[in-house]
Amino acid sequence: MGWETEELSRIDLGDQRLNARSIKLLKRLSAKPTASIPAACGGWSETLAAYRFLAQDQIDWQDILQPHIDCSLTRMRAQPVVLCLQDTTELDFNGRQAQGLGPLSYEAQRGLYVHPTYAVTPERLPLGVLDAWMWAREAKDEQGERPGILESLRWIEGYERIAERAAELPETRLVYVADREADILALMQRAHALGNPADWLLRAKHNRKLSGDTDKLWDKVAQTDALGELGFYLPPRAGRKGRNIVQQVRTLRVELPAEGGGTFEVTAILAREINPPAGEKPLEWRLLTNRTAVTLSEAAELVDWYRCRWEIEMFFNILKNGCQVEALQLSTLSRIELALALFMIIAWRIGYLMRLGRECPEMDCEVVFDREEWQAAWLVARKPLPPKPPQLNEAIRLIAGFGGFLGRKGDGEPGAKSLWQGLQRVMDFAMGIRAAREA
Repeated sequence: MGWETEELSRIDLGDQRLNARSIKLLKRLSAKPTASIPAACGGWSETLAAYRFLAQDQIDWQDILQPHIDCSLTRMRAQPVVLCLQDTTELDFNGRQAQGLGPLSYEAQRGLYVHPTYAVTPERLPLGVLDAWMWAREAKDEQGERPGILESLRWIEGYERIAERAAELPETRLVYVADREADILALMQRAHALGNPADWLLRAKHNRKLSGDTDKLWDKVAQTDALGELGFYLPPRAGRKGRNIVQQVRTLRVELPAEGGGTFEVTAILAREINPPAGEKPLEWRLLTNRTAVTLSEAAELVDWYRCRWEIEMFFNILKNGCQVEALQLSTLSRIELALALFMIIAWRIGYLMRLGRECPEMDCEVVFDREEWQAAWLVARKPLPPKPPQLNEAIRLIAGFGGFLGRKGDGEPGAKSLWQGLQRVMDFAMGIRAAREA
C-alpha cells in the first residue's frame, strides 16, 4: 500500500469511485509535483478524469483534507510537544481567467489567500496540515473600503480550533506559534478566556503602553537584567548570508487588559543579537507568550520554538515552487481549492521526507518508499542493489542527487528543492520498471 492510500484511507466523498479517484490523483500529482495536471496524469483519458473530479460541485476541499488531518492527529499523539504554526501566503493567478479570484496586495493582481495550520515537532519534523482558510478578497467599494469577512478573525479562529484539538490530545502539549500579524490583543484575550488550553507564542508587532506605567512594554523589558546569552546558526536565506548568532535574552511578566474587565499576565521575551557583523542589522525578536520564563533555559526553549516557525515558510516554498500551484489552469475558485487541498498534502510529504532523512537517518527506507521506488534509484545510478533495504538517509541523498544535490563534504543534507526534483525523476524510473515487468 502506497503512502497516498494510507493518507486518504478514511476519505468519504459519498461515492467509492470518487474516493478511488482522489487517491489516484494524489499519487499522480505527487509523482510529478512540478508538472501540469495533464503532464502528471500522462494520458488524455486520465487527464479528463482528473478535471472531472476537480469539477465535482458536491465535493468540498475540506472533504479531501480531512483524512490527512486525521492522520496528522495520529502522528501528533506520539509527541509530547507539537508546534502549530500559522501564517498566510498569497497565490498569484494574474492573467488567469478563473472565476471567483480577487485582488491581492495590489488591487490589479488576481488570486487568493491560503492560511494553514502546520503541525511540526520542536525538532522540526512536519506532522501535517491541521486546518486551513482559503479565500479571495472582494474589490474595494467607492469609499475605498473592502467588504467581506474581517480577515483578522482567521488568527483568532485558528487558535480556537487548536484549543479544540488540545482536548482531543490530552497527552500532547499544543503550542500556537505565529508571526507579527497575529499580535492581536483580542486573540490573547480569547486564549485567556478559554483558560489557555493550548499554549501560544507570538512575535510582537506593537509596543503597547502598560496600564499605570509611563514606559511602553518593550522599553521596560529592555531595562531588565539579562538572563544570559544563547547562540545558534542562522542559515542563509534570500539576500542574506548565514551566520552564527549570539543573542542576549531578557524576560518580563506583564499584565494586559482582559476582555470584559480585569487583567491577565503574559511573558514578554526580548532576544537581541550582540556584536553583529559590520554592516549587519542586529537580529532582534520580541515574543509574547502565556508561558512563564524566569530562567535562561525556559526562555531559550521558547526562542527555539519560535525559530521553528520557518518551517511554514518552507511549506509555502514547496507549495509554490515545488508544486507550481500558481500555474494551475483551472476555471473556478472552487476547482483551484480542491487542487490546493491535494497539493498541501504533497507539500507536507516532501517536507516530511526531507526532515525525516535528517532526524532519523538510520531508519529502514521502506518505511517511506516503495521497494520499486528505491530500487529504481539504485538501478539508474548504476549501483548494485543492496541485499536489504538501505537506510533512509542514504536513499534520500541518492534520490536528491537526481535533483542536483552533489553530496560533497561541505554540502550538508539535501534541501527541499533537490528532493522534490529528484523524487519526480525517481517516480518516472519506477514507472518504467513497472512497465517493463508487465511487458
